[in-house]
Amino acid sequence: MRRFVLVTDALPSYALAEPVFPLRALAVATSRAPLGGAREALLATLVAARLAAAAQGADALPEPLRAARAAAARHWMGALPLPTALRLALTQLLEASARGDGTALAAALAKVTEVTAPHLDRRARSEMDRLARRFAP
Repeated sequence: MRRFVLVTDALPSYALAEPVFPLRALAVATSRAPLGGAREALLATLVAARLAAAAQGADALPEPLRAARAAAARHWMGALPLPTALRLALTQLLEASARGDGTALAAALAKVTEVTAPHLDRRARSEMDRLARRFAP
């Protein structure tokens, strides 16, 4: 009688590490939102939050690249029919992510979360709050 042991957690030495998407719940909330204002607001939030996540830490992008991406995101968001409060909060978040200022990032993320709260589910809101805490002093 032979016994085979199943090893599920062992990866071969040639295997690549699985990439981890930093804002999975926000992406899911965006995909589930109805077409129109809610989806556009969440999509713009997702873009700005991803730029903010890349502003500091081990995976931080260089400042010139962050500035170029923030400028491109501002240009793209200019074509979206976003509410004024959300547009202002997202602009502040993009500017803070370009500078890499942790205190400004935390405040801007909190403002974006507050403005988009009607569209966020529990998991997406928790994700945004966790990201803001990462930058809090």
